[in-house]
Amino acid sequence: MMQAYEKERPDLAPYAARSETSRGRRFSENFKDSRTDFQRDRDRIIHCAAFRRLEYKTQVFVNHEGDYYRTRLTHTLEVAQIARGTARAMGLNEELAEAIALAHDLGHTPFGHSGEDLLDELMKDHGGFEHNRQSLRIVEELEERYPNFSGLNLTFETREGIIKHSSFHDRPDITEMKDYLPGVVPTLEAQIINLADEIAYNNHDIDDGLTSGLLDLIELREAAPLVDRTFRQIETLYPGIDETRKKYQAISFLIGYLINDLVLHSTSMLREHDIRSLNDLREKNIPAVCFSPETRQENSRLKEFLSQNLYTHYRVERMRIKGKMVLSALFKTYHENPTLLPQKHQRMFEHAGKERVICDYIAGMTDRYALDEYKKLFEPFERT
Repeated sequence: MMQAYEKERPDLAPYAARSETSRGRRFSENFKDSRTDFQRDRDRIIHCAAFRRLEYKTQVFVNHEGDYYRTRLTHTLEVAQIARGTARAMGLNEELAEAIALAHDLGHTPFGHSGEDLLDELMKDHGGFEHNRQSLRIVEELEERYPNFSGLNLTFETREGIIKHSSFHDRPDITEMKDYLPGVVPTLEAQIINLADEIAYNNHDIDDGLTSGLLDLIELREAAPLVDRTFRQIETLYPGIDETRKKYQAISFLIGYLINDLVLHSTSMLREHDIRSLNDLREKNIPAVCFSPETRQENSRLKEFLSQNLYTHYRVERMRIKGKMVLSALFKTYHENPTLLPQKHQRMFEHAGKERVICDYIAGMTDRYALDEYKKLFEPFERT
């Protein structure tokens, strides 16, 4: 079997992660081709079942509310696009950044963060629930594709990027996960994902919020100077442009502005701290990928506005409460009647524990599947 690596970009920066210096995979394999390790990780993630299910998992709006709105899958693709472009501009490993981006939301529950909060509450006596840990559990244990091991057998660097992902919504505690260098910063490629995620969800939530009518553009521009400045730029460049095209252009320009600020300030941070290799980065333990202080402050004002006016809007709150009710009822019913679960999952009780298996099963559901399952269990005339 072929083992040689395909050559990575010759212009990678000295502090970029490289396949040939990877800490490797948990299980030894013979490979059928010469893709780099990080290319192989990316491809395995794209082809796994959990990735396909992201198409019908909520971002802010539940899938059946309209075909236009983002889902976990479209969000993930946007994060991957931003991460790859940022990595290339900084001379970093695009394949590793893309792999982590594509995997960063695999463990999300149906109904967004409300589903995650509900499962964490229900699992408080059984290890809790956190979606980064669930993403890692999926790629290490739950995917079943290969003959000699469970999971996807990804490289250490991709798995580390998954478990150390941190953003406005994600603050994982991995102090007990000794295999993943707790307290030590991950690769620069992994650090990019934190900000690529933020850039993606802020901007697509502006788009979806304006399209749905939940956000008022005048109020948004008054509250977020970063957004107002971008709209003014578009109005100067394209006077008389219609509102729809203006919105799309403003969001595109805003994404470009944030990426450019991220690249310039992060590169400056690397020079300032004299980081010349991945070992330097880990030894100095510097979170080097970040916005400039001015942009960070302006971006925080935008996040605050979205939090107050979109994420807690009464229409979003209604679906949040409904989603928690559906998942709570499913968990309680499966716990009291475990024979309702597919036999494949019942056989896992002895190994993983009944509660964890039920949690895995529910976390893997799409919004649509969870609602259908609820109807089958609780509506008398629904076919089972």
